[in-house]
Amino acid sequence: MPMFQPFKGGGFDGHVIDLHTAVKDGVLGGGDGGEVKTAAVENELDLKTMITNLELPETPSVFICPISLEPMQDPVTLCTGQTYERSNILKWLSLGHRTCPTTMQELWDDAVTPNKTLHQLIHAWFSQKYVMMKKRSEDVQGRVIEIVGALRKAKGKEKVHALSELKGVVMAHEIAKKSVVDEGGVFVISSLLTPFTSHAVGSEAVAILVNLELDAVSKAGLMQPARVSLMVDMLNDGSIETKINCARLIGRLVEERGFRAELVSSHSLLVGLMRLVKDRRRRSGVSPALALLKSISVHKQVRSLMVSVEAVPQLVDVLPCLGPDCLESALYVLDSLSSDNEGVTALKDSVNTIPNTVRLLMRVSETCTAYSVSILWSVCRLASRECSSLAVELGLAAKLLLVIQSGCDPALKQRSAELLKLCSLHYSDTMFISKWEEREKKSRSIFGSGDRPARERACCHRSP
Repeated sequence: MPMFQPFKGGGFDGHVIDLHTAVKDGVLGGGDGGEVKTAAVENELDLKTMITNLELPETPSVFICPISLEPMQDPVTLCTGQTYERSNILKWLSLGHRTCPTTMQELWDDAVTPNKTLHQLIHAWFSQKYVMMKKRSEDVQGRVIEIVGALRKAKGKEKVHALSELKGVVMAHEIAKKSVVDEGGVFVISSLLTPFTSHAVGSEAVAILVNLELDAVSKAGLMQPARVSLMVDMLNDGSIETKINCARLIGRLVEERGFRAELVSSHSLLVGLMRLVKDRRRRSGVSPALALLKSISVHKQVRSLMVSVEAVPQLVDVLPCLGPDCLESALYVLDSLSSDNEGVTALKDSVNTIPNTVRLLMRVSETCTAYSVSILWSVCRLASRECSSLAVELGLAAKLLLVIQSGCDPALKQRSAELLKLCSLHYSDTMFISKWEEREKKSRSIFGSGDRPARERACCHRSP
C-alpha cells in the first residue's frame, strides 16, 4: 500500500490548513497573500477537466490520494484525520477493511467527511495552473500565426530566420505543432522545398515537418519527385541532424498509400543511408537509416539497387556492432535480399555472412534467430557443400538443435530442422557427429569443462 508523504512546501506539514494560509505561504503559487476567489472559479472550470488536461511534473503531495497516488477531486476525511479520494476509500471499506490505509489504525467510525477546505485548495491551485497554461497556449498560437504569415512573404535569409524561429517554437511547445497544421503551415513549409532551395532553408523546413502530424494530402504534396530529390541530397550532404530528419520524413512518406517505389529507387539515397549505418562516430543515425532501408526493401527494384551499391557486405559487416532493435532491422533487410537471386549470391560471396549469422543464433531474440536461420537456409541451399561445411565448422549444428528443442515458434523449428538436414547431407553420420563433438570440445576449452550451464547461457541467451 502506498504511504502518504506530507508536502514539504510552505504551510503543509501533513495537516489540513486553511485557504488563506496556503495562499500566504505561496503553496498556490500566488505569493502576494491575496484571496483566491475559488467559488467563482469553480463555477467556470471543472476540476476533472483541469486535472486531465494539465500535464504537471509535480503536484503538491497533500493533493494526492495515498491510495491511487492521483490528484483528489472529491477529498473526504476519515476519523483518523487522513484524507482520501472518496471513490477510493469507499472501495477500500466495501472490501471489508476496517482500518485506515495509511496508518493502519482501526476505525472506530467508518463515516467519511467531505474536506471542503482541501477541495478549495486543490481547485484553486489547478485553476491557476490551468489559466496560466491557456494563456501560454494562446501566446504560442499567436506567435505561430505571426511566423507562418511572415514565411508567406519572406525572401532569402528571412526564410531561414523565420523557419529557425518556428522550429524552436514547435520543439518547445506541443500545442505549436497543432497550430502550424491548423494555420496551413504545412503547405507553406512544403512549398519551400524546390529544386532551387538552399540546404539551409531545406534543413530547417524538414526539421519542422518531421515533427508534425501530416495528413494524406500533406504527404502527397511532399511525395513530388523534386521534393524527395532535395531530401535525398540533404541526406547525403547535410548535418547529422538533417540526415536523420530526412531519413525519418522519407520513411513516413514510404508508409503512405500511393507511394511509388520509383521515388526511392535511387543510388544516391541508398549510398547516403549506408553511410549513416556505417558511421562509427555518430551512431544516432543508424536506427532511422536502417528503419528506412527496412521499409523500402519490400520493393524488388530497390533490392536490386541495394545489391549494386554493395549494401549486402556492408550490412553483414556491421551486424556485430548493432544493438537488438537495429539488428532486427538489418537482418530483415538481408533476409529480404536473400529472396532474390542476385541478393542471395551477394550474401554467399560475403565472407562474413555465415560467421556473423551463425553467431547471432539464440543470442539476441527469437526474431533475430528466425531471420538468421532464413538467411543461412537461402545461402546453404545455393551453395550447399561450400556453405554448409563452413557453417557446421562454426557450430551451426549445435545451435540448430538448441532452436529445435526450445519453446520458439513451430515454423522456426521446422526451418531449423530442414537446415540441419541440409547441412548433414555432405557428411556421414559419424563425421557429422565428430564435427559436432569437435566443436563442443572447443567450447569446453573456452568456458571450462565443468561449466556446462555457462556455455548454454552463452548460446541460448535471448532478450525478453
